Amino acid sequence: MNHQEVELLALGAGPSNLALAVALEELAPELATRTLIIEQHENVAWQRGMLLPWTQSQVSFLKDLVTLRNPQSKFSFVNYLHSVGRLNEFVNLGSFTPYRMEISDYLLWVAESLAQVRIEYDRRCVAIEPILSHDGQVERWTVRLGDGSTIACRTLVVGAGRDAHIPEVFTALPRDRIIHSTEYSQGVARLDHDAPQRVAVIGGAQSAAEMLWAVHQGMPNAQCTMVMRSIGLNGYESSKFTNELFYASFIDEFYGSRPEARRQLLGEMHRTNYAGLSPGLLETLYRQIYLERLTGEERIRMITMAEVSEARIEGGEVVLTLTDRKSGRRDELPCDVVLLGTGFDRRMPSLVREMAVKAGLDEIDVDRFYKLTLPAGSGAACYLQGVNEDTHGIADSLLSALASRAEEIVGHIQESRAAAELLSPFALPVAS
Repeated sequence: MNHQEVELLALGAGPSNLALAVALEELAPELATRTLIIEQHENVAWQRGMLLPWTQSQVSFLKDLVTLRNPQSKFSFVNYLHSVGRLNEFVNLGSFTPYRMEISDYLLWVAESLAQVRIEYDRRCVAIEPILSHDGQVERWTVRLGDGSTIACRTLVVGAGRDAHIPEVFTALPRDRIIHSTEYSQGVARLDHDAPQRVAVIGGAQSAAEMLWAVHQGMPNAQCTMVMRSIGLNGYESSKFTNELFYASFIDEFYGSRPEARRQLLGEMHRTNYAGLSPGLLETLYRQIYLERLTGEERIRMITMAEVSEARIEGGEVVLTLTDRKSGRRDELPCDVVLLGTGFDRRMPSLVREMAVKAGLDEIDVDRFYKLTLPAGSGAACYLQGVNEDTHGIADSLLSALASRAEEIVGHIQESRAAAELLSPFALPVAS
């Protein structure tokens, strides 16, 4: 179809919008029938680029799409296990943290189990165009897709995640020489796994360490060098006292805090998610390095407290210039490929920033219910999921907040619709 009109359009079929879909079907079934989710890929997958068979989630299976909101839901992770005949095995495993591929399969199962919310695949959003009134109010949205088609809606939910962070120093390198963690599985598949590859891994957190270990195990002749700014690899901060800051009940407290308190909280919570490794992976890496030193066959090298100050192609190889943060000394590290465990851009996604400019917004701000602040009197609404850590806390980008956030957004949409007392022509059901 070249053009569609729906009442609620959600961008991205990841955990955020799947939780929203479940909340719609359970709390607002009439609105659910008028909702469409579009996904740029051909299916649903969680952390697609890092879907390694041995990787596990760092959060409890009970923090799924729905359990903390509705423990009796048919969309729970436990019911998924029961439906696929694996509940006994999971219980016997004795773990609160499922394998990453298991969560990914759960999300796909949920997507296929939806009865009212529709999902369309292979539909990539390239632009969001606000339709403005003569006095600058946003009346509705037109979403433009990569195939040239358009979708119009009054209520838009953006849940496509943040943009990958590729430090500027690497942007001049050919794209076939750098692989960000979000594209690791696809990128590493193009390499010759038997060749004596020299691999540089940039970063010192979980994603970087997982790529390091995956390359070490999957490429037996590779030399692996990990470069990090920190003094060394650290474990996640996992105190039960600290973990209480991931409760949904803490969001109100964080949102109401002064700016300096928010900055302190985010800074102190950094190692709970962004700057640490799981205990098992830490132990595995250290033991491997110990054994290699013992045998004299060292394939893993750690360079700590170093900045990559330059990256260039010279003589057919990538040459990284490393600056030691202690002494200021500069050394060169030649390699064949660079793996970036550099996380995500802290700014709002480029898609949202471009939309905000077109809507005439001086800044991007959301209220307590994740609704983007638009010019007064606007008939359209836009909700942002998973990108509001600065206002809603560190749990906003994680699985921990999914169920409660979806409930709040659905409740707010319902209240807004009731207050408006009428539906626009764009709220009509879409023909299947």
